[in-house]
Amino acid sequence: MPPRLRVLTADELATATAADDLRALTKHFMAVLEQRAPGHSVEVRVPPYAAVQVIPGVRHTRGTPPAVVEMDAVTWIALATGELAWVDAVRSGAVRASGERTDLSAHLPLG
Repeated sequence: MPPRLRVLTADELATATAADDLRALTKHFMAVLEQRAPGHSVEVRVPPYAAVQVIPGVRHTRGTPPAVVEMDAVTWIALATGELAWVDAVRSGAVRASGERTDLSAHLPLG
């Protein structure tokens, strides 16, 4: 079974447009985060496109995870590309984070 998230090639990234490829860019940057911060203690959600479990620690397997980060796709792409700082996104309410280890600033930007 192929992975549901994958890192895009440089050519795919160069030709991606925000309107047409919001889903693809969101999934791309989620896959990059998954590679750079492997683990299962924090669930990062960008509905309706993707959710990944990252950051080393206790593995979560059932029910609502104890550590959750959630945001929209536009915010996620801005964080991943460095157009938006983590602290500003949290302060403005664009990112909702609860639980331990939910500060992703050490892992951002991604690209």
